[in-house]
Amino acid sequence: MPEPTRRQRLPRPLLDGIRLARREDRLTSTPRVFSELREKPIMALAAQTGSTPHGDSTRPPATGRRGMVASGSQHATIAGLQALQAGGNAVDAAVAVAAGLNVAEPFMSGMGGVGIGLVYMASEGKTRTINFSGHAPNDIDPSGMTRDDIEYGPLSMLVPGNIAGWLTMHDKYGTLPRSQVFAYAIDLAENGVPMTPLIATTVADSIDKIAELTEDGATLALEYSAVEAGALLRQQQLAESMNRVVEGGIAEFYEGSLGDEICAGQKAFNGVINREEIAAYRPYWEEPISTTYRDYEIRVPKPNSSAFQMLETLNILEGYDLEPGTALTEHLLVEAVLKAADDRVLYSGDPKHVDIPLDRLISKDYAEEIRSGISSDKFSGFPPERWNRSAVEASLPGVWTPQAAAQAPMTTHFATADQWGNVVTITQTLGGGFGSCLAPKGTGVFINNMGKWFDLNQGSPNDLKGGRAVDFVIAPSQIYAAEDASFIASIGTPGSYGILHTTIQMIHQFLDCGKNIQEAIEAPRFRYYDIGAIMFESRFDSD
Repeated sequence: MPEPTRRQRLPRPLLDGIRLARREDRLTSTPRVFSELREKPIMALAAQTGSTPHGDSTRPPATGRRGMVASGSQHATIAGLQALQAGGNAVDAAVAVAAGLNVAEPFMSGMGGVGIGLVYMASEGKTRTINFSGHAPNDIDPSGMTRDDIEYGPLSMLVPGNIAGWLTMHDKYGTLPRSQVFAYAIDLAENGVPMTPLIATTVADSIDKIAELTEDGATLALEYSAVEAGALLRQQQLAESMNRVVEGGIAEFYEGSLGDEICAGQKAFNGVINREEIAAYRPYWEEPISTTYRDYEIRVPKPNSSAFQMLETLNILEGYDLEPGTALTEHLLVEAVLKAADDRVLYSGDPKHVDIPLDRLISKDYAEEIRSGISSDKFSGFPPERWNRSAVEASLPGVWTPQAAAQAPMTTHFATADQWGNVVTITQTLGGGFGSCLAPKGTGVFINNMGKWFDLNQGSPNDLKGGRAVDFVIAPSQIYAAEDASFIASIGTPGSYGILHTTIQMIHQFLDCGKNIQEAIEAPRFRYYDIGAIMFESRFDSD
């Protein structure tokens, strides 16, 4: 193999303002970026050169002088932009977006979900992680459990963390009152959000489970299923719960009457989350981890986030001259991703309970060691199966098929930035469509089913035990100039285990190939599944 070389420093993309990006679960989709407002525009479109008016993308990148929002829903994006227009900062906007997504994407994320975010406050000059990923119920007993038991329903739930995360951020850094931050989302829930084909399809797939698992499930199911695509979906129970949170804050959801209802609602279906652990739950702040990649610094959350896999991958790739668009470059990307994914499977779990050799895994020396085993013309094969679910758990009771393993769950990613240089980057989820499919009576709050991401195999670093945080394969990321720590970009994606290599490929396109952020998102990609398959988009050159 030829001696690795470093590329010359790449010029920063020629965009004025702040670059934010998100990516849909579907490989062929593109991010939705709201480009202008009627009254006080804060964003503008930048013309690009190339083979089309927008370079190698189907639309131009959006830029902003006084703030920016990127999310998976135009309604949630508008909520965030309204917060910025009202004089709020990036944290106010992020909470407004999160609440808006709860209404516009009720099957993907919401108050009953979990997540992790990165918060950069310019006045502090540092990035902090806020972890609101919940934990397994203290009283859960995995002995005798099957995969079916934790696929959905009361035993699939983690203690919810999203609303605690949103409000903890807002209490510390927000500038607008809660009522103003939640106003757009509440109005949307009360007066209706358009029922998109995606919502309608997800409702159709989940409606029987919702009816089965909620005391007033028939009423709630009717609220969703009676609305045809294109009509307005009103969510009165959710609106009322949001109003209660606006009034009572974190205490209302975790210690107050809403917390009582959430606990009782899952207990009615033999859930095992106890009242005390709901009341005691709080998110926590910590420092991110990072690595340098060429002339940039990439910051991501610590475990229980699996984002360290991305840092390991980047360290491996840094030793190569990755010529854009070549078969060799794609081969090296695949090899680096698989090597790092193997380490995630071997080590990743709750750092309070398992030993993760993090310093070694994200070190340059370890990356050099891995590179020495990569051939430029030979595929080294898939990682050992170890705790590979489709291999190991196929022998356990319950239903587990490679087809099921390949299905993407319901997750969302969003980012906000303001005129003062503050940036918030969040990935959050319910796990699957409508999560556990259990919404405690009268609340309209669906609780997550992230328990399904635990292993049932004793000995796995991610095995299911009471009180543990799950190996959380989300990776909100921020990019800075290594030279002066100036902010460059916020980037992330939904997509289950694909998050960890989808984001890598976007970073590669952005930093190595010199593409603007929109082109980087839209570039063709591959997806690795734990069923021993790598799927390439058809847009790749067959040669």
